[in-house]
Amino acid sequence: MTSKQATVASFVESAPPGELSNVVADIKALASSETESLEPAFKKYNEEQYTTVKLPGGSETALISKYNSLGGTRYFDTASQTSFEVDHASQKASNPQQHPLDSRSADLIRSLQKSFSTATAEHFPSSTIGVFPAESDSAITILLIANKYSPQNFWNGRWRSTYMLDPSSNSLQGTIKVDVHYYEDGNVRMNTSKKVEIGSGASTADAVVREIAKAENKYQEELNRAFTALAEGSFKGLRRQLPVTRQRVEWEKISGYRLGQDVAGGRQR
Repeated sequence: MTSKQATVASFVESAPPGELSNVVADIKALASSETESLEPAFKKYNEEQYTTVKLPGGSETALISKYNSLGGTRYFDTASQTSFEVDHASQKASNPQQHPLDSRSADLIRSLQKSFSTATAEHFPSSTIGVFPAESDSAITILLIANKYSPQNFWNGRWRSTYMLDPSSNSLQGTIKVDVHYYEDGNVRMNTSKKVEIGSGASTADAVVREIAKAENKYQEELNRAFTALAEGSFKGLRRQLPVTRQRVEWEKISGYRLGQDVAGGRQR
């Protein structure tokens, strides 16, 4: 891959939530000749961001990740027991086929799917989950993707959770990632993550999901406190609330101010 191709691919791979199409439009405008080489970048983006697709012939959605990849551009969904092809550029699914769940932990996977679906419906306005056998069927991966897009208000956000459960020891560990982009009259992006480690206390699907919900609620509270501290501390200190004169500027008269005299309260400097 040339340096130019690598640079263009990096734009795709780092696209903010809900804004991949905007990034691609910019690439087409600036480097149209490079768009044909972006398939690997689209695939990497979709797998890392847990992009969701609508399954053909129904209303169900499934997520794309390395954990449910069958190789190439084919993936599977345990909830619908379906495999499907994905066009990574258009983020569309096609060619569905039956794909029965084949795992020694099949009952636990189904129970986790049910419990986790109920829990996420309570905490996220829109989300998709995936529960898959992992590590040669010795572990279970639990994935969550929740997106909230508000382009009319110039912000988009994404919450991603990845957990690995060891059924033999009931140990659970994972990572929560939050990515928010705010771009009204500026460009601010928060991209943060937190590692989660839970001991062997969760022995049932409901218990596992309760521990996940507890960890995620705790992280959300930490983020809320951090935002409050930033708003009342660091951000507040970036600018004065009042000018050096300690008087509010009368903006309707701004065109009549004489710099150095009127703004200084009538004192000539």
